[in-house]
Amino acid sequence: MTVFNPHHPSKVPDDLKQYAREMRQNMPDAEQLLWYLLRNRRMAGAKFRRQHPVGRYILDFYCIEKSLAIELDGGQHSEQQAYDKSRDQFLTLQGIEVLRFWNNQMLSETESVLEMIYAKVTR
Repeated sequence: MTVFNPHHPSKVPDDLKQYAREMRQNMPDAEQLLWYLLRNRRMAGAKFRRQHPVGRYILDFYCIEKSLAIELDGGQHSEQQAYDKSRDQFLTLQGIEVLRFWNNQMLSETESVLEMIYAKVTR
């Protein structure tokens, strides 16, 4: 299996780049909140990117330094668990750890979500 280098956006297909741009402009409330809390190295000095392409996937949030992806899932993900599992397996093979949270968890349990992210970023 090919290992993708998530640091070379010039190698990302144009359709995926465009889709990532559109997703950045239309983020759900939960993603907007998390981005506000992660951006500008606000989480323990770690730099996060949003809607970052890796292979044929787009990660909601990605910290290159820690090889950590954070995914916020809406209700549609309860019906696509097989897809999410294969996606997570692909990312694991790339050396990327994935943290998944539900959108409503981000909005209603913000502090505990941040504590879990902080624990991974500072390990």
